[in-house]
Amino acid sequence: MDHQAFQEVVHYHEATKHHLHRYAKSLGYMDWQNQPNPFRSYEGAVSIPLPLLKEDPPAGYLELYQRDERQTQPFQVKTVAGFLELSLGLSAWKAAAGSQWSLRINPSSGNLHPTEAHLILPPLDSIASGVYHYNPLMHTLEKRAEVPAEWWQEMGRHFDTHGFLMGLSSIFWRESWKYGERAFRYCNHDVGHALAGISLAANLFGWKATYLNGLSHAKIATVLGLDQTRFPHLEAEDPELLCWIHHGSGMDIPRSLPEEIIAGFATLEFTGQPNTLSRECVNWEIIYKTARLTGKPDTPDRKYDFAPSGGINAAVASSSAAAIIRRRRSATSFDGRGAVTSNQFLSMLEKTIPRQDCPPFDAELMEPSVHLLLFVHRVREMAPGLYFFFRNDHDAGPIKRSARSDFLWKPVLEGLPLYLLEEGDFRHEAMRVSCHQEIAGSGAFSLGMIAKFRDLIQHEPYRYRHLYWETGMIGQVLYLEAEAHGVRGTGIGCFFDDAVHAIMGLKDNHYQSLYHFTIGHPVEDPRLTTYPPYHHLQNR
Repeated sequence: MDHQAFQEVVHYHEATKHHLHRYAKSLGYMDWQNQPNPFRSYEGAVSIPLPLLKEDPPAGYLELYQRDERQTQPFQVKTVAGFLELSLGLSAWKAAAGSQWSLRINPSSGNLHPTEAHLILPPLDSIASGVYHYNPLMHTLEKRAEVPAEWWQEMGRHFDTHGFLMGLSSIFWRESWKYGERAFRYCNHDVGHALAGISLAANLFGWKATYLNGLSHAKIATVLGLDQTRFPHLEAEDPELLCWIHHGSGMDIPRSLPEEIIAGFATLEFTGQPNTLSRECVNWEIIYKTARLTGKPDTPDRKYDFAPSGGINAAVASSSAAAIIRRRRSATSFDGRGAVTSNQFLSMLEKTIPRQDCPPFDAELMEPSVHLLLFVHRVREMAPGLYFFFRNDHDAGPIKRSARSDFLWKPVLEGLPLYLLEEGDFRHEAMRVSCHQEIAGSGAFSLGMIAKFRDLIQHEPYRYRHLYWETGMIGQVLYLEAEAHGVRGTGIGCFFDDAVHAIMGLKDNHYQSLYHFTIGHPVEDPRLTTYPPYHHLQNR
């Protein structure tokens, strides 16, 4: 254990808490002249246009969480392109008052999109083996390096299945431009959203995404060529994770790469100059220091076994899974009279439990370590009040002992770890702790994600990132569940951390609130015009 790293990570977390009397440090105003470009491109790299899907995969929405009967698609340019389109591509353009902006399949705090994606592909039908950056604006692959085709023989022997590598990185400046010091938190939420989107979209093609949890950040940087790239000042991409996208589920594949393969990537010649995102950047030093402290070292490969598949499935619209993925939006306002049924509510919660052979959590990030504190406002057949939902059994005892002694802990439904803590109208409290945002109290329900904190990061500081990734994965599931049930969700990154802990009765940092979310009936803004996601490429 690196005690100093642990103390510094805790310092970052405490320093970036919002409080009722003050907010975490940020610039304090919107410097529109320096707003970062939301799209990275590698200038000078060969750009390969990808085809858009002519037809979406036929799977129904509930099949998104099942692997049993999915037909495995071959790895081809059109299937890889479709996978990218449904995981990290554009979902729409919005326009109002002379301005136009894009939305993406993967949500992002402030729609700022700090997450970048890179693929290491074997030889495909019309693409050579290589390292590629995905440009979602143009739906292209930008070739950064040639990979010897013979390496894939070694890769196949290592993983014992066909597949390709996919990596994610973060550009912290994209978030800190608006959110200042708290931006490191939000960047890691976004990694979790993207990882869940990758896992779910892969399943539509009969593939599985497995997180290579043994690899260090330094080795990921080598594989993606980030350590060989000259980035503009404060606009570097920080390595986050690498996945193996492969055929087959239930396989005990390695969670790392052979040393000789990593050494080979270090010898490749990477091309393309990253575009400049802003005229000038502000150096939030505490973010870059915390990034260094939470950089992952090499660790033993870990395999995680989750609960068997099962659960509650409320009836959903007949839309396909792909249609729900494309429709996902972040609500900006709710009709304060709208409700969901108890079966819809319970179905949404159940989908957040990691299940064996059930995406997205079977990417095997870590043992489930995040739980849900729920403010129930309008759920039919359920009393309004404060509830708690456990996503694993191990933390139930410690959380109950740490929480307020007057809580009821009354089970709601046999077999589901949901408990009523206190009946009552908590709409005002939900809004108050979520930075006074009305949307937290005007929906059907809202929640705070309560994470096991101290015991994880004091031994492995890099788990600080993982905890935020897990909250982002939960958020992505809730986004899709809301859409499937005819309502809408939105992630809330602005909340008063310790005010949430006070509601629970938590007095130390063994458990911490890391992310908020709310779901309700959306009120659409009639001033906005919507355009198709790739209307700008019609003449390509």
